[in-house]
Amino acid sequence: MLTSDLSSCKRSAARAWMSALLTITLSACTTVETQSFQVNTSSAVESSQVATDADFSKYNRLHAVDMGVFFPEGFSTPPEDVQRIRDIFRTAFLGQLGDYVIVTEPGPGAMTVQATLIDFRSATTQDVMAVRTELRDMASPGKILFMMEMRDSVSDRVLARAADSAKTPTIADEEGEMTNWTSVEDAAEHWASLFRQFLDANFSK
Repeated sequence: MLTSDLSSCKRSAARAWMSALLTITLSACTTVETQSFQVNTSSAVESSQVATDADFSKYNRLHAVDMGVFFPEGFSTPPEDVQRIRDIFRTAFLGQLGDYVIVTEPGPGAMTVQATLIDFRSATTQDVMAVRTELRDMASPGKILFMMEMRDSVSDRVLARAADSAKTPTIADEEGEMTNWTSVEDAAEHWASLFRQFLDANFSK
């Protein structure tokens, strides 16, 4: 997994940052989804949806897409801290996926994976309502969420999506709280391990 930094956004552009930042995870509420999903109640994560027609055995490669990182209005984390967060997540995921084939271009047999770290600690109900209906249960205010969506890299059809906040890192905020790097490393390792477990159970190498 690679990560990319996204800067703080203005409150008046809340819907804009959701659409631009979470290209395949979140979008404006006018988006209509025609697929059917099953909620996986036995999942190791807090929220998990799998497309009823998903067949993960068709895939033997991962199409890596840069990980999105959203920080709310007023977020004051220094650029060097943001870069360090990106590096920690990159290292954790690559460490877990070392024996999987990872490609940078879509193609037959490749599953696109989009991960996003979202700081929703300062989110309002209005912010959450701007999220697609099928994702609102995942995007709860007051949390730092790790969200992931998997798609067929050719058709862009959604295969599954998941969200989890059980292992929340402590990240610096506008109140002056310092980033706890051990908590960031623990969260990155936790989520990378969960994704590896999912791949081992469902993916064709």
